[in-house]
Amino acid sequence: MACGCSNEEFSGEWWQYPPLRNALIAGVIAAGAWLLARGGVIGATTEVALFWLAIPIGAWYWAREGIEELVHEHEVGISLLMIAATVGSGILGLWEEAAALVVLYGAAEGIEEFTFARTRTAIRALLDLAPKEAHRLRDGRETTVPAETLQAGDLFLVRPGEAVPTDGVIVEGHSSLDDSPVTGESVAVDKGPGDKVFAASINGQGALTVRASAGFSDNTLARIIHLVEEAQDRKGRAQLWMERFGRRYSPAVLGTSLLFLLVPWLTGGDGAAWAERAVVLLVAAAPCALVISLPIAMAAGIAGAGRRGILIKGGAHLEHLATIHTVAFDKTGTLTYGRPQVTEIRTFEGDENELLALAAGLEANSEHPLARAIVAAASERGIEPRPARAFQARSGSGASANIDGQTWFAGNPGLFRDLGLSLDDFEEPLQRLQSDGKTVILIGTENGIRGLIALQDSLRENARRVVEELHAMGIRTVMLSGDNERTARRVAQQLGIDDVRAGLKPEDKVDAVGELMRRGPVLMVGDGVNDAPALAAATCGVAMGAAGTDAAIEAADIALMADDLDKLTEALRLGRKARRVSLQNIVFAILVLAILIPAGVGGLISIAVAVLAHEASELLAVANGLRAATPK
Repeated sequence: MACGCSNEEFSGEWWQYPPLRNALIAGVIAAGAWLLARGGVIGATTEVALFWLAIPIGAWYWAREGIEELVHEHEVGISLLMIAATVGSGILGLWEEAAALVVLYGAAEGIEEFTFARTRTAIRALLDLAPKEAHRLRDGRETTVPAETLQAGDLFLVRPGEAVPTDGVIVEGHSSLDDSPVTGESVAVDKGPGDKVFAASINGQGALTVRASAGFSDNTLARIIHLVEEAQDRKGRAQLWMERFGRRYSPAVLGTSLLFLLVPWLTGGDGAAWAERAVVLLVAAAPCALVISLPIAMAAGIAGAGRRGILIKGGAHLEHLATIHTVAFDKTGTLTYGRPQVTEIRTFEGDENELLALAAGLEANSEHPLARAIVAAASERGIEPRPARAFQARSGSGASANIDGQTWFAGNPGLFRDLGLSLDDFEEPLQRLQSDGKTVILIGTENGIRGLIALQDSLRENARRVVEELHAMGIRTVMLSGDNERTARRVAQQLGIDDVRAGLKPEDKVDAVGELMRRGPVLMVGDGVNDAPALAAATCGVAMGAAGTDAAIEAADIALMADDLDKLTEALRLGRKARRVSLQNIVFAILVLAILIPAGVGGLISIAVAVLAHEASELLAVANGLRAATPK
């Protein structure tokens, strides 16, 4: 599509790209004809004949698109304006100008579409980082097979220095792996049995036996590429507005040029001069640089983010990143590592091991980080969880299950208050532990509380720095936590967060996000699963650590593949850079039109000057738009 985005991929050299190749051939023919004629080698008739040969070659791709757009979509596009300008120049006998227009416009369009095609190819080239062959293990034998033949459940071997062919889980071996193709993190991660590995990760020093969790075409790297390509096709509101503007503006330019042809009939003026002005207007007023201003920056920004392990699922979300007023964080797993540890067990009846066995039985079927920590603590002490039935998760407050014919509960103090139990006798230990920044889980029945378990999570090392960077960007920070007030406030104080809302259930977080959005656009950061409602409610939802997790990727507008908060500020900078570059392009394009249109109408510039200025402005807009691929 002229002055638009190519959906094709291309991996060859620039001069092999068909529209550029034709423009180059046409340029050589036209330039050769002009030089030979000026040198007296050929006559004027031969020169014009060579121009006639160059024009259809150079216009083959963009002219065909312009005609198809008119016939099939009933729209007057920019290419149709250029067709009219070329025909008009030929009717006026200005064959040099007609050939120059075809060659320069074809070259500019070719470079623009080649840039888009290579942008798409660059993100798809990530797939080439995964090896083409895999060492599959079957019945104790190793066989080298094409990587695309691997299926979920297959065992394969990854030797030191090799890339992982597809996603899987380590069965045997320990090593450090570079996950940068998927997560954007260049720091190697130590992994062992039970840990996930991703396609294209580079294995370090140890041999690994891995069980495939996805086929080659369904692995995390393939999903990243698919999502980025889809995102580049999703347009933001500003881009859609610009396209609607172009659909109205181009017919207006064509109509005005046709009116110029009527001026001599009405005023008795010079018909040839007014016809030339009409042609100049067609070229000068074509809004190529204006129409390309947003798409090139959006496509470059989304592709650049994808190569850094930041999946932005559409131009609208990239636009939103530039407008964020408040960032709302979930606490556990976002500002903290989400790996809490049991620090204290206090029993009010019976012994600690019995209490831990009850708690582990209650939490055995829960996926919550606190539940996993309790189960792990029991395992470390060699304590068997009590058998439990009828497990039920209580959203935002805890869990319940039937143990020995009685319903037991494990959860925060609010859960037991809802059960009608008084906590007056436990206020002192609760306050002490919570003031130390610990999370307290009570264990008991409807008849009374048996004891408590205190857990503490460690803050992410870069969390405070990220909060400071957000403040430096003029962004307000808020914590939305399901934890108790004291613990949440202590964490917020340590990190320098502006505001904190504690004791929130998932529906409460949605309400809190709605309240914050009344002040301005809100970005919500969470794990993408438990916080899915809040992520969906925010202006922009960001899921952290989404690598290998379909639910996290689907739940959010933006997925940070790495479990790294620094990627958040990087994404925000990319959004701001894309908007800044787009605005620069728009202002530049409007200035060019503001100069060229009056000059063309006033007869101050020739067709050749109009063509040169128009195509130069388009190429400058493309070059500037590509800067949006980097956050700095």
